[in-house]
Amino acid sequence: MENGGNTDTGGFGGRPVVTFESRRATEMASLIGRHGGAAVSAPALRELKIEDNPSARAFARALAAGEWDVVVLLTGVGTRALVDEIAPELDRVAFAAALGRTITIARGPKPAQVLRELGVTGYVNVPEPNTWREVLAALEARVATAGLRVAVQEHGAPSLELYEALARAGALVTAVAVYKWALPEDTSPLRAALHSLAEGRARIALFTSRSQVEHALALAVEERIVDAVKNTLRRGLVASIGPVCTEALRAEGLPPDLEPTHPKMGHLVKESAARATAILAAKDAL
Repeated sequence: MENGGNTDTGGFGGRPVVTFESRRATEMASLIGRHGGAAVSAPALRELKIEDNPSARAFARALAAGEWDVVVLLTGVGTRALVDEIAPELDRVAFAAALGRTITIARGPKPAQVLRELGVTGYVNVPEPNTWREVLAALEARVATAGLRVAVQEHGAPSLELYEALARAGALVTAVAVYKWALPEDTSPLRAALHSLAEGRARIALFTSRSQVEHALALAVEERIVDAVKNTLRRGLVASIGPVCTEALRAEGLPPDLEPTHPKMGHLVKESAARATAILAAKDAL
């Protein structure tokens, strides 16, 4: 439980730290523990495969026919799911060969790893912080965008800012969804964590995606505690993995207290732990 008088400067100082991570929940909890925190695991997302996905298969047929100028891969898990989904149309070897004939853009290290496993070379790797802005800049540095036919593998939700920016630049954009975000089947850990925040028993929250912000606060609305949750977060410590997540928090009136120097989970936990005592003490003094 949170100790309001805790002045321990050793990381999180034993304080509860709410994490909304799902797929890497165990890793996140371990990191928090190593930095002196008591992890409160509250998974906010579930990857839900889109069954019977004709749009993905249509994408594969168009790729084989050379109808895409650019393929943008936004996530590693989505790229792997896409490989499996289109296997009846394009096997791994044919898919890799087809990508090699297009401008292929990987939004960061995870889709890039999948491409390396497939044997794809010459792809464009988007630099940190891996937002839609870096995706657009990487493409524009490579080729004029007007008239380009661009397929974008979505990352659980539409990347509307990217689609709109590409359209403004004159590109023709097609989204390829292979999975979508849903709430976990068991929401009781998330509900319990939200009540801990609402009651002030936890004052530190780490967010690693926009969808986590949206799902957590939507459930807080359902529980009729959203105002209390937000009040606690404003007088606590809110950490965001990077710019996209930060935009979502700001839209909810929750400007984060920090973003890590690199948009990585390890950096997020380490830097939050290093600053936790100072940030909480400063807010308590207000």
